[in-house]
Amino acid sequence: MNIKLVVVGKLKETYFKKGIAEYAKRLSRFCKFQIVEVPDEKAPESLSQAEMNEVMDKEGSRILAKIKDREYVYALAILGKERSSEAFAKEIADLTTYGHSDITFVIGGSLGLSKHVLDRANTQISFGKFTLPHQLMRLVLTEQIYRAFMINEGSPYHK
Repeated sequence: MNIKLVVVGKLKETYFKKGIAEYAKRLSRFCKFQIVEVPDEKAPESLSQAEMNEVMDKEGSRILAKIKDREYVYALAILGKERSSEAFAKEIADLTTYGHSDITFVIGGSLGLSKHVLDRANTQISFGKFTLPHQLMRLVLTEQIYRAFMINEGSPYHK
């Protein structure tokens, strides 16, 4: 199984890098895990809606260039469907059972994801209505993917 995160921007803080590296190491017994970073577009504070759409479209094109046709894509979006850890774990297990061995998660830039990326996604997932820094979201997502595998294994990790 292959799990890929396609994310906008670079990870800067060492503590996030270390946390993600730890979960990536733990995930290596279950899957091939990789993070693909695409450059973010400069977005000044005062943009018109048309300028925001242009920024999201440019980032979206970079994201879509990293996704193959066969990949099952989760787009992280505030308006996506919220899932419990158990439901998420079952979804991952069901996907692998039904032939989806390439699963990709997409985290957009500071303005969100373009319509084109959302249209390409097989599903949208939300971690709640909180706005979280993108770097923190990478860590949370990586941990939840690891948790899903541990739940599916019947491990006491998830209590």
